[in-house]
Amino acid sequence: MGSPLDYIEILRSNVMDMWNGAVAMLPNLAIAIVVLLITWIVTKFALRIANAIIGKTELREDLRQLIQTLVRLLIWIGGIILALIVAIPGFTPAGLIAGLGIGALAIGFAFQDIFENFLAGVLIMLREKMRIGDLIECEGVMGKVEKITLRETYIRQLSNELTVMPNSMLFKNPVEILTDDTVRRNEVVVGVSYDADLEKAQQAIYDAMATVDAVVEDRPVIVYAQEFGGSSINFLVQWYAQSAARDLRQTKSEAIKAIKKSLDAAEIGIPFPIVTNMFPEPLRIEQVGDGEKSAS
Repeated sequence: MGSPLDYIEILRSNVMDMWNGAVAMLPNLAIAIVVLLITWIVTKFALRIANAIIGKTELREDLRQLIQTLVRLLIWIGGIILALIVAIPGFTPAGLIAGLGIGALAIGFAFQDIFENFLAGVLIMLREKMRIGDLIECEGVMGKVEKITLRETYIRQLSNELTVMPNSMLFKNPVEILTDDTVRRNEVVVGVSYDADLEKAQQAIYDAMATVDAVVEDRPVIVYAQEFGGSSINFLVQWYAQSAARDLRQTKSEAIKAIKKSLDAAEIGIPFPIVTNMFPEPLRIEQVGDGEKSAS
């Protein structure tokens, strides 16, 4: 067995070798840092050139963001690989892929959700529907699309909260695009009393809807008697209004007020709900005094 001094000498020699190796790599590391800095500068110029070219086209905003992201991603991947080649002697992209081996499979499982959202983001940006600025509803979330990235979509809800949704959720689930067309249908149910003239009530509702400015004139207004309700005969009223020009809740409010005013002018009542109570046995009436009666 060697003496402790021999072990110390071996350790010192290894440390010195590591130090010398690190010092020898300093120029390569400095060059690699310069390569990354040049990559950052090239990315800035490339994005400006891409924006100048895209600005002359009529591409959608989400496609512009996709092109910008891909340009940035490709340049940085090339710059990082070049920096690794400079910093690590003998490094090659083929060697990196071969060296990953089973590790690549493990990484794939670990980052499965990230890759899924990445691919979903690309497909969402490529498809024609659901653009930035659209009002959408998905999985109970309703709001305006503010931004689409390669991993997530930013949705500003009508109550002004910002919801960040994974792209895979928007890609795999049904999405209602409420502003896909310039007009959107709205409806309300109106009940009139049983003794009312239904033809007169129907005409009064038509006349009321004609006074609502938000109703689209080239689309039909539908007024149909639908059912015998508990205390009224119910009419279904449907109309079309601009989906982006104003809040549809405001349009519905204006329609309800106009219908109520028109029915009042026609002396057609909108009855309160009527409740009929049934008792299995006759009620017993008792004299309480001073001619008053009570039921028990």
